[in-house]
Amino acid sequence: MGHYKGGERLEPVEYARKAVDVASEMQAVDILMLDVSDVSSFADYFVILSADNRRQLEALAEDLAQTLKQAGASLHHREGTADSGWVLLDFGDVLLHVFATEAREYYRMDQLWSKGRTVVRIQ
Repeated sequence: MGHYKGGERLEPVEYARKAVDVASEMQAVDILMLDVSDVSSFADYFVILSADNRRQLEALAEDLAQTLKQAGASLHHREGTADSGWVLLDFGDVLLHVFATEAREYYRMDQLWSKGRTVVRIQ
């Protein structure tokens, strides 16, 4: 997932931090960035966040996808819908989980990946 900007490749951590910044600017709730590189074979970072309603969830998913693509990341896969309460954006080394609050509580993603190292938490 490299992007060359002025000769430098953006690292997965930089894409994950960019996602945290966008989520924060869009007033997402309970933003969590986890380093899962030691406990996951398929990703280095998870960014997990919640939206207050379906409209915000869809707007967050769209803006996150667009921002990271503009930064040079490739979106490998998108799964879920605002109606389902969970949208997964798979950028390879970085996975973004955009949840409705109730769905996040139900799936307990934070607890499932609790062995990951918290890099950023904005509540």
